[in-house]
Amino acid sequence: MIKILILLLPAFLFAGEGHTDIIPRTINFLIFAAILYRFIAEPIKSFLKDRSNGILNLLKSIQEKVDESKKIKKDALANLESSKVLAQNIIEDAKKEAELLVLRIQEEFENELKIMQKHYEDKQDVERRKMVKLVIAETIDSLLGEELESFNNKELINIVIKKVA
Repeated sequence: MIKILILLLPAFLFAGEGHTDIIPRTINFLIFAAILYRFIAEPIKSFLKDRSNGILNLLKSIQEKVDESKKIKKDALANLESSKVLAQNIIEDAKKEAELLVLRIQEEFENELKIMQKHYEDKQDVERRKMVKLVIAETIDSLLGEELESFNNKELINIVIKKVA
C-alpha cells in the first residue's frame, strides 16, 4: 500500500490548482484498490498456490515414472544379458548333443552294416550248400541211371568233386 502512495506522490505534488479533484479521485482509487485486494487477493493466492502444488505433484509423479522406467530398463538389460548367456549355453549343449547323436547313428549304421554283411555271407553260404547239394543230387541221379555197381565209392566221390569244382 505504501508503494502505491509513493507512486502517486508525484501526481499530488505536481497537480495544479485547476485540478483540485485529483485528491478525491486518488482516495477513491485507493479505496477501490484496497477493496479489490481484500476480496480478490486470497482467492488468487489460493489459486496460484494450488496451481503450483498441482504442477509440483505432477512433476513428482512424472519423475517417479521416469525412475521406475529406468529401473525397468536396467532390469530388462540385465535379463537380456542373462538370456544371451543362457542362449549361448543352449546352443553349445545342442551342438554337443548333435555330435553325440551323429556318433551314435554312425555306430548303429556300422553295426547294422556288419550285421547285413554277416547275413549276406550266411546267405551266400546257404546258397552255396544248396548248389552243392543240387549238383550232388543231379550227379547221383545221372549216375543212378547207369549202373551204380560198376562204380565204387572212391570213383563216385571223385566224380562228385569234379562236378562241384
